[in-house]
Amino acid sequence: MTSKLDFHLYGSSLNIVKQCGPGLSDIIQSKFGCVATLDGVDFESRQTTALQLRPIIVPQKRLEITLNRGVQLSVWKADLTSFKGDAVVNAANTFLNHGGGLAEALSSAGGPQIQKESDDYISRKGVLSTGDAIVLTAGLLPYKKIIHAVGPHISKSPTSYEVNQAESLLHKTIRSILDRVREHRLQSVAIPAISSGLFNFPLPLCADTIVKTVKRYYENSYYPDHLPQEIFLVNNDEPSVQEMMRACCHIFSQISNKSYSQAVTSQTRGAAAAAARSTPTVQIGNVHLTLKKGNIEEQQTDVIVNTISPDRNLSSGKISNALLEKAGYGMQKEINSVKQTGQYVIVTSPNKLHCKAVYHTCCPVNSAQAAPQILFSSVAECLWMADAHQYNSIAFPAIGTGGLGYSKKEVAVIMSNAVTDFALKSKHRMDVHFVIYPSDNDTYKAFEEQMRSLQSQFKVLDPSVSHASGHEGDFRDKRAPVPQITLNASSNEAICEADRWLRNLLYKPCDLLMISNNFILYFGEEEHLQLASLKKGGVSILESFENGRASILVDGVSAEDVVVAGLQVEAILCKVQKDFVAEEESTLRLMSTGNVSYERKPVDPNSFSSAFKKQGPQVVKIEEVENLKLRTLFELRKKQLGCSSTRKMYQRIPAHFCEMVSHIGFHAEYAPPDDPAYGEGIYFADSVKTAMKVWKNGEEKEEYLYFVEAEVLTGKDTRGKPGLILPPPRGKDPPILYDSVHGGSDISVIFSGYQALPRYIITCQRERERTMV
Repeated sequence: MTSKLDFHLYGSSLNIVKQCGPGLSDIIQSKFGCVATLDGVDFESRQTTALQLRPIIVPQKRLEITLNRGVQLSVWKADLTSFKGDAVVNAANTFLNHGGGLAEALSSAGGPQIQKESDDYISRKGVLSTGDAIVLTAGLLPYKKIIHAVGPHISKSPTSYEVNQAESLLHKTIRSILDRVREHRLQSVAIPAISSGLFNFPLPLCADTIVKTVKRYYENSYYPDHLPQEIFLVNNDEPSVQEMMRACCHIFSQISNKSYSQAVTSQTRGAAAAAARSTPTVQIGNVHLTLKKGNIEEQQTDVIVNTISPDRNLSSGKISNALLEKAGYGMQKEINSVKQTGQYVIVTSPNKLHCKAVYHTCCPVNSAQAAPQILFSSVAECLWMADAHQYNSIAFPAIGTGGLGYSKKEVAVIMSNAVTDFALKSKHRMDVHFVIYPSDNDTYKAFEEQMRSLQSQFKVLDPSVSHASGHEGDFRDKRAPVPQITLNASSNEAICEADRWLRNLLYKPCDLLMISNNFILYFGEEEHLQLASLKKGGVSILESFENGRASILVDGVSAEDVVVAGLQVEAILCKVQKDFVAEEESTLRLMSTGNVSYERKPVDPNSFSSAFKKQGPQVVKIEEVENLKLRTLFELRKKQLGCSSTRKMYQRIPAHFCEMVSHIGFHAEYAPPDDPAYGEGIYFADSVKTAMKVWKNGEEKEEYLYFVEAEVLTGKDTRGKPGLILPPPRGKDPPILYDSVHGGSDISVIFSGYQALPRYIITCQRERERTMV
């Protein structure tokens, strides 16, 4: 049964999430197995090192062609994780291991179901071959199905023979995709430039091959009994989009049938017209916000906003001087005598301008503390003043990007935030225009980036529709989404763990944050450069390794900055752990045949061993781990050691390592003991009671405790001691080592993960937490 929880954001928690963006969802997925959806959050445009935001891409149809049999073939620039259709094609590998490129993006956005179903398929059917395509469910993606298709993988510097062979295989892959579309009677499918990325297939030939195969499939020899309505060729990078457009124009222009060239010409013109209409625009509540290039003095809105110096001299700034020349000297005389209307605004008549009023704002030269807030308040005051006078439209220049010293990005973010804040509170419909001087491309790009961010949160409108003509529609009932994180998981325990972690981090941010995780020891040059980039704005990063535990201490003046930096560290750790799992998978494949797959099956706690009933915390869930690959290697290790029996032992691990131990087995990094008194290996306890003593760290902070019951091969052992990285020699011959070490009868330490086999994951709840419920 799926559990769900809404985690509301406000104040500092909202500010933190704004800076982290969708990357926070990846951390929650990695740590707790929860799918986290962020709603109503206006992400900041600046991107940080590890929590990289996926680029916001507004879907654009670039070209459309109607095939002879009525199927629409179109080229799009869009993000496949958010594009909509009946099915999406994933560029998969033969093992359906979605660890990079588009496969990773789709798997991450679609949730754990994508990888789990893929693993289950490989476990049942075996690995795929190049050219194969299979259909599975699409998880949380906006599709009915996902088609995993295996395109050809060639070397980075291929021979012509290798390319020719791969071209034939890519034809086969596309035909397999279209066969699946027919068999499942899908109405539309989104196909990327398969094999052109990580698989090194030349992009121009890839585009030609895909377009030719689609054309032939629906026009020549196949005549399928089911025809989809649309085939979308979708990519998020401009080079791939351009190549798909080129291939369509080239291939279809060669056909003698005039309708094709007419269609291409018509649709290309349509794409050009669409591009011309692509002025960034967005609907936020009752406010229609538009970004455009133009001269502020030529605007015909109800209100034009000006920016002036403290001495009210209109000729001293470029914007105010342009308005003065257009309006006439009467505006200067009026502003000299009129009293200031608001805290930051002086109102004058338009004189010769095509508006009803001019709002003159006076902002200070940029300073670290007060200036951003004053700019925000100035824009907000203009909006609320226009609202009070029932004005329907207002035009702003880019305030402060000239002589006042504000950065262009800073101004774009502050001004758009002020508009958003107003829009979410105002009940009055208003058109707001950001007007950028035509030649100021840098400022326009900064505002355009911010508009794209807003478009991802709110409704995008067609700018060709006039909103001043009375056909504006009723937006009064449209409410902006409440800022929140929605958590979905297969268990209530995972939801509770994620909720507790978020509450401690976001609701009670502190200026000192400790992150303990032994995968910090795997940080390389790239990760340390990322850590170094976080040391700014008063934030310090300190690494430490003590008593077998690696930690990172994040310290700073601002609690919000500390938490944001801490989440950066968590994101780096997620990436390092993911790479570690991928490497271990490769090793496991090399060591024995078969796919690396596993399953965790629920077990009735009442039918389980009495170990926990007598001496442990209350058991709430037990899952049996089935991993044939690990079982095979464990049995092989058992023969190598000459062990006739195994020991049932326990290990306590953090929640986010339960999946890893089930998938790739035991590693010392998961659960270092509080006191590594017997060596630097993998510790096990003979009872739950002993395990509670060995792993006390963090117990007071956690509601749920996680144990692994394992079969352990201890073999010939000896007493351990601090610092051992391998068992000591048995005698005078150094190559012959003990199989393990011990710390008495109740603690054993092994130095190879293949000497232990995970059998059960046991989830327990601490006694005092149960009594509070």
